[in-house]
Amino acid sequence: MEYPTYVLVHGAWGGAWSWDKFTPELDRRDLSWRTLDLPSSQVGADPTSDLRADADAVAEVANRAGGPVILVGHSYAGAVIAEASASIPNVERLIYIAASVPNVGESHSDCARLVKVRTAMDKAIKVEGPLLLLDPKLSPLALYQECTPEDRAWAAAQLSTQTLASFRSPRTSQPSGVPSRYVLCRHDHALDPSLQELMAQRCDVVIEIQSDHCPFLSHPVELAHAVLG
Repeated sequence: MEYPTYVLVHGAWGGAWSWDKFTPELDRRDLSWRTLDLPSSQVGADPTSDLRADADAVAEVANRAGGPVILVGHSYAGAVIAEASASIPNVERLIYIAASVPNVGESHSDCARLVKVRTAMDKAIKVEGPLLLLDPKLSPLALYQECTPEDRAWAAAQLSTQTLASFRSPRTSQPSGVPSRYVLCRHDHALDPSLQELMAQRCDVVIEIQSDHCPFLSHPVELAHAVLG
């Protein structure tokens, strides 16, 4: 039996570093994993980097794995793995963590507008031309309120810019037909739980955890149980 590789896809403003507290849980179980930096989430990114560019980057990593893969997408990266999955022949499952799950023709921004709730994260976002920036005082508690102060400061110091194009570009790929799982974070101050409930209805299995928006930092053990089932 060939065990799958977990391809871990970070959310907006993040990077491969986002998973540093979570991957030891996979290592303890002798599971294979890959991470990457999305083109749209890098300081100095091409402002035209959109959902398709991010999906292509994920597909490249996943197809290089050389066997079955499970795509794990956090927040904005829910849209990324949904878009990428049609380009990955060996994908076995999609796992969404506090994520958008756009239908074909919808963007991450379209999903966010499905509920009329203004979150702490909404207040932290600033638009500067073609880029989205985060207020350094507001964003740490919006994203990481249940992390230790040390982990919160560490993560906040690494946040990047995010292209506006990535949020606004619609999903174009058809559903891959593979099973999907949604991890709903009940204490989330970034993607409101009421929105997550709507997104979760688009998945086959829903698992709730009592976590902030970034359980890979604040609750890595609980997240491992939810992801691995």
